[in-house]
Amino acid sequence: MADEAATTANSTDETIVCYAPTMITTNGIWQGDNPLDYSLPLFILQLTLVVVVTRILVYILKPLRQPRVISEILGGIILGPSVLGQSTKFANAVFPLRSVMVLETMANIGLLYFLFLVGVEMDLAVIRRTGKKALAIAVAGMILPFLIGTSFSLMLHQKSQYMKQGTFILFLGVALSVTAFPVLARVLAELKLLNTEIGRIAMSSALVNDMCAWILLAFAIALAENASVSLASVWVILSSSAFVLFCIFAVRPLISWMIRRTPEGETISDFFICLILTGVMICGFITDALGTHSVFGAFVFGLIIPNGPIGLTLIERLEDFVSGLLLPLFFAISGLKTEISTIKGVGTWCILFLVIVLSCAGKIAGTLLVALYYKMPFYEGLTLGFLMNTKGLVEIIILNVGKDQKVLDDQSFAIMVIISVVKTSIIIPIVTLIYKPARKFAPYKKRTVQRSKPDSEFRVLVCVHTPRNVPTIINLLEASHPTKKSPICIYVLHLVELSGRASAMLIVHNSRKSGRPALNRAQAQSDHIINAFENFEQHAGCVSVQPLTAISPYSTMHEDICNLAEDKRAAFIIIPFHKQQTVDGGMESTNPAFRTINQNVLVNAPCSVGILVDRGLSSSTRLAAGQVSHHVAILFFGGPDDREALAYAWRMSEHPGINLTVMRFIPGEETAEPSSSSGRRGEASAPGILTVVTDDDREKQLDEDYINQFRSRTMHDDSIVYTERVVRNGEETVAAIRSIDSIHDLFIIGRGQGTVSPLTAGLTDWSECPELGAIGDLLASSDFATTVSVLVVQQYVGMGVHGDMLGVQDSPNEQPEHFIYNHTSRRPPLPRGPELFHSQP
Repeated sequence: MADEAATTANSTDETIVCYAPTMITTNGIWQGDNPLDYSLPLFILQLTLVVVVTRILVYILKPLRQPRVISEILGGIILGPSVLGQSTKFANAVFPLRSVMVLETMANIGLLYFLFLVGVEMDLAVIRRTGKKALAIAVAGMILPFLIGTSFSLMLHQKSQYMKQGTFILFLGVALSVTAFPVLARVLAELKLLNTEIGRIAMSSALVNDMCAWILLAFAIALAENASVSLASVWVILSSSAFVLFCIFAVRPLISWMIRRTPEGETISDFFICLILTGVMICGFITDALGTHSVFGAFVFGLIIPNGPIGLTLIERLEDFVSGLLLPLFFAISGLKTEISTIKGVGTWCILFLVIVLSCAGKIAGTLLVALYYKMPFYEGLTLGFLMNTKGLVEIIILNVGKDQKVLDDQSFAIMVIISVVKTSIIIPIVTLIYKPARKFAPYKKRTVQRSKPDSEFRVLVCVHTPRNVPTIINLLEASHPTKKSPICIYVLHLVELSGRASAMLIVHNSRKSGRPALNRAQAQSDHIINAFENFEQHAGCVSVQPLTAISPYSTMHEDICNLAEDKRAAFIIIPFHKQQTVDGGMESTNPAFRTINQNVLVNAPCSVGILVDRGLSSSTRLAAGQVSHHVAILFFGGPDDREALAYAWRMSEHPGINLTVMRFIPGEETAEPSSSSGRRGEASAPGILTVVTDDDREKQLDEDYINQFRSRTMHDDSIVYTERVVRNGEETVAAIRSIDSIHDLFIIGRGQGTVSPLTAGLTDWSECPELGAIGDLLASSDFATTVSVLVVQQYVGMGVHGDMLGVQDSPNEQPEHFIYNHTSRRPPLPRGPELFHSQP
């Protein structure tokens, strides 16, 4: 085996390498030893070189948004005979033939565990649920490239080759038609397409495609290893099938038993983890002994591990070490075997170019035809076609096996490696160009509470971090007056931080079968949250609830929220404030990342947003089951946000159990105008100032009209009290708010972003949480006497309403790059503190 491993790295098959079994560790340079003559120091140097080179390439290629696989293969090619290895000195010192066996062995161990993790991450239930569309796309995307690979192999296959034509065709066909599931998951995450319909179809199709590829690979290996005896190939296939069945019916129940032995909420014991990790090796050994590749066993073993905490634990323990350290070795070895100089002649390069174009076109054509048959838009079909061209791990494994079995010569191997690198590297740039998700959404008008018709469905997206957020939100929604004329459709989104998984996901919950235990803490919380909302749906009437869970990094979670709001055409997003009430009535921060999410949602939301400062809304005076009684106060200063707050309060006031107090603050006679909108009518000399005044006047007129409309419609309603308070400055405003009766259990206020009012002058200087606005921050602060829940509302405003009011505070180029939303109608950026935007990891 030693000399076979050595020969694979060299084009001459006659080389014999002698190993000195004792030369493992060196006696030290002071004894006159050269560390590179010994296998351990040499291996450490090789591993360090590989990791450093691939990391540098990852850094260089990051602006081009290339998947990590590309950097790893290129790193190998750079270290191999094509670039640095052309220097014989370097090749003999750092990658001598005698080191190949150790390198290959370690790389294959890395590969073994990586494919085990890929198996763990794959959810076979997805394949069962994929439906005909994904299945058809997977099959169509395999057949055409397979045929192209077959015709190409007829060109490449020389009669002098040792291998039968049939096996050569099978290897090339499989290599060209496969889609790399792990690489695709990362590409979709990079493009923020995981949560979209197209992302889900691509993932499901890639799963099916990968499965087919593994089965075909097992066949190909069985045929390749037994060039002469056909009966042995049959035995290999039969015994491999028996191994798969054994794993499903004997090993899986055993692992399920281990999980049941672990108490709920606790991590699985180290002993069981150790058993599973040993199982990977055992399965690898068995499949290698049976005649398929050892990675096949590890992959199957990964697949049978049930989804849940055990999978997460394994991924958290292994992912970084395996994919960060050992896996690059495997790709590097593929690069080391790639000798680009063997591709001689213009003709061969032309064939190479032709195959790249044809196999790409074949996959795209197959996918596009199915997509059009299922009436998907042309651009989506095209995008899917490109996504299905993602190459990576599986293809490289197929090629390596082919080279080891002498199915592929150096030239065919080099050609195929280049094809896979080129195809994968063009995907992200092309998909970014052709697929603009904005095309998908027909613009919808009801993006605010004010614009929602009183006799149409009111759609609300509710975000929840923990079950603690739920009671107040449910009480708020119950008080929002769902009726037969205007039912409330609630999308409940449980926000869970992504940890360990290769890809973020959005789970749409069907009512889960009761009695099945939750798999981990996040799922247990999801179950609590869903049960609470489903209970509310049953008792409230005129309410429909759809629960979902978003699992993604906190830095990009706002994109999931905004995507979903746009997708579901919500008019209002309710999101919890990042602080919660302590026992003594103070406010403490739960997680700083929640604040970042809130700030990013305010900037990017496609509809109105309400941040809920939760101090309980438990309706202590609950009259009878199903009846609520709340005293709600709205503080009205003017501006679009305050009008939106009034619109929401107005909707609530129609509920028979709600008493509403509207307190409008009016500036007194000698109110000092703030400098930013200086210049009353007489002073409007500069053209810039004139527009500010006109805008200001228009806003005042809109406020007047809306207040008058509200008063005329609610004049005879005893449950609504309207008062006006004349104040001259910030101090008087605070005093007026402090004097409000303590019977209220909810304040609704506008965020007041973009409106500069003399009534809040000076309050913003001390604000702790500018995202709540001056008054919201005051009401939410720990030192404010009343402990009442507060809903801070921001209205979704079209372009140009107060487009440049906030621009003063910030330079325009400070908007972070990683936002997908380039809505033409958008609030200007928030004044941002150092912690406002985290760039994506």
